[in-house]
Amino acid sequence: METYSNHHPIRNWAEDDRPREKLLLKGRQSLSDAELLAILLVSGTRNESAVDLAKTILKHAHDNLGELSKMSVTDLIAIKGIGKARAIAIIASIELGRRRNESEVLSREKISSSRDAYEIFRSIIGDRPYEEFWIILLNKANKVLRKCNISEGGISGTVVDPKKIFKISLDHHASSIILGHNHPSGVVTPSEADNRITKKIRDAGILLDVAVLDHLIIGEDTYYSFADEGTL
Repeated sequence: METYSNHHPIRNWAEDDRPREKLLLKGRQSLSDAELLAILLVSGTRNESAVDLAKTILKHAHDNLGELSKMSVTDLIAIKGIGKARAIAIIASIELGRRRNESEVLSREKISSSRDAYEIFRSIIGDRPYEEFWIILLNKANKVLRKCNISEGGISGTVVDPKKIFKISLDHHASSIILGHNHPSGVVTPSEADNRITKKIRDAGILLDVAVLDHLIIGEDTYYSFADEGTL
């Protein structure tokens, strides 16, 4: 059976196989990752269709959308056929998806478990290539008041200032807070530095009457909860 290749431009494909027309006829769920990405690219190159180019991009991301979300403009334009405009369009679409997930999580408002906190942190930093430290501010009913970025670092760590954490907490009249940071390696076992800063912030919270309910270490699809593990 003949298959479509870079010798068959998309305009020559059967109408219900062209990504845009397929989306209209069969719905967005019917499209593959490559076909959705091809719509963002608008067109291919002289030697590749938009779908072929999309497959090349996904191959560089090991066919994993999580890995694609970590790619920078520089990473993308290193791929033949991807210029700055196309790279920016891809990154903007990924960021829109991340923000959509974040707003969906926040609509739940109340945090009742470490899993609820994980869903919020994951939507923010689950796929970040560098460590970031965030806090969730809560009122007395454990409803989210605000999410705040405390610091950004490198691949293996970030500097955290407890004074900044509690200034923000007191300024927003938070009754309690939840700490969270990501491990880009995906390994969520706490380091000695993680243990020390958790204890330091917890003890400061006791003095200031701002309870530290938990500290979560976030991986791409898993997490470590100090509270759940009894190490808070």
